[in-house]
Amino acid sequence: MRRPLIAGALVTPLALLLAACSGASTAGTSAGSGGSGGGIDGKGSLTLNVGDQKGGSEAVLRAAGELDDLDYKIRWSTFTSGPPLLEAINAKAVDIGGVGNTPPVFAAGADSKIKVVSASHGTAKGDSILVPKDSKLKSPAGLKGKSIAVAQGSSAHYQLVASLKKVGLALKDVKVKYLQPADALAAFTAGKVDAWAVWDPYTSQALRAKLGRVLTDGDGVTNGLAFQVASPIALDDKKKSAAIKDYLDRLRRAQNWVYKHPQAWAKVWAKDTGLPYGAAYDAVKRTNGTRVTVAVDKKVIASEQQIADTFTQLKLIPRKVDFSKYVDTRFNGKLPPSSTAPRTYGKES
Repeated sequence: MRRPLIAGALVTPLALLLAACSGASTAGTSAGSGGSGGGIDGKGSLTLNVGDQKGGSEAVLRAAGELDDLDYKIRWSTFTSGPPLLEAINAKAVDIGGVGNTPPVFAAGADSKIKVVSASHGTAKGDSILVPKDSKLKSPAGLKGKSIAVAQGSSAHYQLVASLKKVGLALKDVKVKYLQPADALAAFTAGKVDAWAVWDPYTSQALRAKLGRVLTDGDGVTNGLAFQVASPIALDDKKKSAAIKDYLDRLRRAQNWVYKHPQAWAKVWAKDTGLPYGAAYDAVKRTNGTRVTVAVDKKVIASEQQIADTFTQLKLIPRKVDFSKYVDTRFNGKLPPSSTAPRTYGKES
């Protein structure tokens, strides 16, 4: 009786935490409280419409004090994940918003009107394949013929594909069950699947609750990238383009603040999302706080092109994508190259 009760206690908070996945869920996810009319920060006549996810950009900017002196307004719209946020950008309802490494690939596959304008590089340790603590599996090679829960089209989906490929397996060699995190958690704890491919903070929460262990993670397997994506219409407007540059600078400073104040950010993140503090702190140290803002350079484009080609080969994207056409490098400035190593924390951080 114990394990199902634990699972039941975790399903609700996990279902509310799509915000923390950096927009990695499937394109079928709908907007939560998205749409216009969100809270407005700042002053002046210009309004920048920003798409966000719960516990995302607004929360970190506010915690870092980066919303205190805006000379333009920000209207926040909250979405449950990256795909509907990108749909809003394509529809010209949002000027800019943050997502993970996979939603832009699917948006490009649909030929959406989007431009990747900023990138951050973090560790991919939070992208994990979890197995029950008593599982006999010792390596990804043992997954052949096993059932694995994963959100279709997510960063975890690509991590699963890449991890299998590394040991000579393909998706067809395993039994994939496409489930969103809350349903995947229920299936995992009930023993209906042998493994669960997921991302932080779900990884950290599952480990804290002792629901499983990490079989393998995405470190060194996936690119660890996340993006800010803007509307070409907004970029063509000189005043909005200037506001976007300022907004990106503030996000970069806020990310630096997170690295220096992991405990303070974990408290804010936990309060904003409903995460237990311990799980939030683990996710900050493992993934969230490791990010470095980097240039959207040729290596970024090549890495995303690889993801696009992979999903095209799997027939999950209907056409060949040239990812370079969905990138705008005007804000690279003196940012470090994308190959810059993510930051890490010591034991006492």
